Amino acid sequence: MHILYNLLVSMLLLVSIPVLLFRLFRETGFGRRLKQSFGFLPEEDLTPVAGKQCIWLHAASVGEIVAASPIVKEIRRQFPARPILVSVVTASGYAMAKRIVPADSIVFFPLDLPWLSRRVVKAILPAAFLLVETELWPNFLYSVRQQNIPVLMVNGRISDRSVGRYRYLGGLLQQMLDTVDRFCMQSTIDAQYIIRLGADPRKVFVTGNTKFDQTYTEALPEEKLALEQELGLDTVGPVVVAGSTHKGEEELLLKAFYQVKKEFPHAGIILAPRDIMRAGEVVQMAREMGFSADKRTVLTKDRVVDVVVLDTIGELGKVYSLGEIVYVGGSLVSHGGHNILEPAAHGKPILVGPHMFNFKDSYALFSGRKACVTVYDGGELAQRMLELLKDSALRETMAAETLKIIGENRGAASKSVEHLQEIMEAKEGKNS
Repeated sequence: MHILYNLLVSMLLLVSIPVLLFRLFRETGFGRRLKQSFGFLPEEDLTPVAGKQCIWLHAASVGEIVAASPIVKEIRRQFPARPILVSVVTASGYAMAKRIVPADSIVFFPLDLPWLSRRVVKAILPAAFLLVETELWPNFLYSVRQQNIPVLMVNGRISDRSVGRYRYLGGLLQQMLDTVDRFCMQSTIDAQYIIRLGADPRKVFVTGNTKFDQTYTEALPEEKLALEQELGLDTVGPVVVAGSTHKGEEELLLKAFYQVKKEFPHAGIILAPRDIMRAGEVVQMAREMGFSADKRTVLTKDRVVDVVVLDTIGELGKVYSLGEIVYVGGSLVSHGGHNILEPAAHGKPILVGPHMFNFKDSYALFSGRKACVTVYDGGELAQRMLELLKDSALRETMAAETLKIIGENRGAASKSVEHLQEIMEAKEGKNS
């Protein structure tokens, strides 16, 4: 199975060469990313961590970086002398990590080819490797195992779909799971899933969701005011924020917002498409529907528009603080939803669609305690928006419950680092 996997990865790489070359010439910064993906790490990134018993966290993209951020801060507190390395796969993940993660070095993860993995692991030789959520890479984990480096899965999450997909890996999956020393899972369901896939039950622990511990989205009153002024919203209200939206959702949101404007003429909406490359498309859609609209990066303080389209990376968490109500995208279309904990951290009443299967546990928690409202179509979206905007008492009740849930569920990052300390001490005990 390992040989077949390597053949498939090699074939995919060969097929991708034209696309890689195209991006190399057209996309700013892609050359640096591609070079690192082939294991050539810049000296300034390698020097702070190589051979210095660093702690290495791998988080694929933006969502995983958000989950990793509280863990990095806790590692810094518990292991002040240890350098911290963070690796990512996507450019958006890299930008987010640079923005919110206090690491000594941030790099792009090497392609999962045997010789590349061996080279990078030997060059860095971390004291421990932490994979965030479910970043299982066969060749990399094999190289880590060869160097006797302890491995910890943190904020472990297994979607319903992933359970079926991972089974196709057969013995290769079992090898990867056997490499992991501890599985720190978000929920009981995630723990059951990882055990069903073949993890040793004695290594599996439910530590909670580290995203409850995130603090990078906190906005002081002066920060909030400055952000409102930058977006031209200091004279606008009420404000609706729609985060991580997907194709098919923006039209529903704008139609709902049209109904809101009838009763709140000075209302504004911030739309944050998950793919910021679609920002121009969303602006055009809003204009065609009769709204004044512009991208965040071209707005000036004296320009007031109905629709602000967020086209920046890493800013949405703070932008949530500006909304009277928040809609979290990927949920009125069958994408599986997105993280509701960022707006929850601001104590915001939250609206979502019915497709929240990628965040089933946090969704069940918040909706079960009426801190989150589910809408099933565009008409109900408009109805619920108006209901919340008109009823300040309902908004305050939802906000209070939201903040209560956040407070009750903090602590996953510290629990994860306790497990890290134990597996590192166990390794040191074997070596002494």
